[in-house]
Amino acid sequence: MFPEILSRLRPWLMAPLLCAASATTALAAPPRTVPDTMAQRMLVCTACHGIEGRATPDGYFPRIAGKPAGYLYNQLLHFKAGRRQAVGMTALLDPLTDAYLMEMAQYFAALDLPYPAPAAPVADAATLRRGEQLVKVGDAARQIPSCNSCHGDRMTGVQPAIPGLLGLPRDYLISQLGGWQTGLRRATAPDCMATVARRLSGPDVTAVAAWLAAQPVPADAKPVDRLPAPLPLECGHDLQGPAAMKGATR
Repeated sequence: MFPEILSRLRPWLMAPLLCAASATTALAAPPRTVPDTMAQRMLVCTACHGIEGRATPDGYFPRIAGKPAGYLYNQLLHFKAGRRQAVGMTALLDPLTDAYLMEMAQYFAALDLPYPAPAAPVADAATLRRGEQLVKVGDAARQIPSCNSCHGDRMTGVQPAIPGLLGLPRDYLISQLGGWQTGLRRATAPDCMATVARRLSGPDVTAVAAWLAAQPVPADAKPVDRLPAPLPLECGHDLQGPAAMKGATR
């Protein structure tokens, strides 16, 4: 009887010895070192925004790789100040200095990475035609300027602080335009993007998002250096780039 009980208890009796041996082995192993690089530090960002900031497959977290540094920096400031609503982002950025936020922005802006092919459009032909009209021409009767007039003819953005609109999923574009309309997303006054978004109807938002999401991104997706004409609306210092932001009241 005793040998049978002993055989059943043997695994339990051996467990502490095995744990002690594992701990000893772990202590004897050389310490693991992690390189102190921006790429390593920014893994906390790419955990949500996708590998190298390329965006998540479902598009809930947008691409940040290759966006203008001024734009990324401004958005980090907005999240930190609560002008953009995201509790996780605000908590993450709150202890960081503005100078470090600029380093983060410059790191992701410098990444020149290919874009995936666009998803198939999920709208009818009439909706896509309306979206294309708003993007390329606007709607003068409702004082809606074209998206091209601010974001560039190729829609890849403009230095130093206007983002490109291609390569973003339809649902993300709809959510951001909705955020501008409702005040969940804000910029410094005069907030020209909020003005434009509030002039768009619900079907207009759907049309613009559907058309943009269905467009391929050019091989050279870098933001252009300047627009051929002044902005169609008066905009806050956000769009003037980081130099203006440094001296602004936040």
